[in-house]
Amino acid sequence: MFHQLTILLLLVPVIFLLNPDFSLELFSIRSIHRIGDKTSVRSKLHELGVHDERNYENFRYRELIIVFLAIFVEFLVLIFLQAPPAIFLVLPLATGSGIIFILEKALDSEVKSHRESIESDFPAIIEMLTLSLSAGETPLSAMQRVSLKARGALAQEFSSVIEDVSRGTPFSDALDEMGRRVHSLSLRRFIDSLVIAMNRGAPIIEVLHSHAREARDFQRSRVLNAAAKAEMSMMIPVVFLILPISILFALWPSLSNLNLFAQG
Repeated sequence: MFHQLTILLLLVPVIFLLNPDFSLELFSIRSIHRIGDKTSVRSKLHELGVHDERNYENFRYRELIIVFLAIFVEFLVLIFLQAPPAIFLVLPLATGSGIIFILEKALDSEVKSHRESIESDFPAIIEMLTLSLSAGETPLSAMQRVSLKARGALAQEFSSVIEDVSRGTPFSDALDEMGRRVHSLSLRRFIDSLVIAMNRGAPIIEVLHSHAREARDFQRSRVLNAAAKAEMSMMIPVVFLILPISILFALWPSLSNLNLFAQG
């Protein structure tokens, strides 16, 4: 039984490779498009600045390769251990689902870090944009200067806007596309105010000053909330670890003397 399963497992990829009309890459890509994007990976990659469809295919392709390699190694181990047939059905499914879940969570954490980076960079970027506009530059040239001088996720989004404008997209449409791409409420309000001010001829510097002030207040509140959560998390080891040990050290001599007195 052991040798038969081993030979069968090794012959499966050989049969596919001997077929001259079989292409593993095309088969994988067809499978990727057949399954569909049920976890919104495309939108997450689009938010990270990855717009090419090939990058989505590469992400799913990497998932398939890792899953198949893990299941192949798992099959070899199960055959060597002579596991019951039910394990051959349940364990590979659990392994594949777990690997896909971990990779999806890693992408979610990357998107979350990208959003947090944009929120943290927003006040400083808006102040730089306000200074450039106060010096007499147009909104487009000021955004281009900020994208060249600044670093971070928001500066990269500004660079994407400049690239869209250089390809012929209207400036307001490129800004609106950035607002839809980036899931940030403060950035969305800033873009809407900037587009309305440019279309109506309102003073843009006053709009930027108000948004910079709101962004600083919002950043301050985020820092205070994070500090409050950190304070509560720091209380857990103090209450459940350090405090009991301190009480034990304080009471141990008295308990030892009582035990000696009771034995005497």
